[in-house]
Amino acid sequence: MSIDKKLAERSNGACELCGSENSVSAYIVAPKDEEIVVCATCLEQIEDNSKVDENHWHCLNDSMWNETPAVQVMAYRMLKRTNQQDLLDMLYLEEEVQVWADAGIVEEEEAQAPTRDSNGTILEAGDAVTIIKDLVVKGAGFTAKQGTTVKNISLTNNHEQIEGRVNGTKIVLLSCFLKKL
Repeated sequence: MSIDKKLAERSNGACELCGSENSVSAYIVAPKDEEIVVCATCLEQIEDNSKVDENHWHCLNDSMWNETPAVQVMAYRMLKRTNQQDLLDMLYLEEEVQVWADAGIVEEEEAQAPTRDSNGTILEAGDAVTIIKDLVVKGAGFTAKQGTTVKNISLTNNHEQIEGRVNGTKIVLLSCFLKKL
């Protein structure tokens, strides 16, 4: 997407995230449809999680302080994606900007990989599963025995985990130790 004059002036013709002047273009920060200027490297990594290079994103410690809310939103999202918790702890966003930033993360999480059991079967909320290995439940003082049925499971933000009740206690279980019934 080409850069209009106002956007080019605001960004000084450089990527608003990393400062690169090479191959810059406009990028729409959903869901508000406001634009920022990004380089080809940032764009590729924003659009494809598998290509994220954490070393490239050290630039966020500068861009997260940008006065433009759309730049703050993208910096926040990339800090979350690259797990830079120390910088996230320092970052303050106005309430409206925080809601905008989180809205984009929810959309990304919804698009993430589905939760699968040990056989690769997709698990959904409300399913029943069987535990395929004895599992020591830390902090609860019991072992979830092989063959135990866990009904009405809940999915978590982590696609490798589910929540369910075992022995009357709600616990988190790794999906790789479960088999869908």
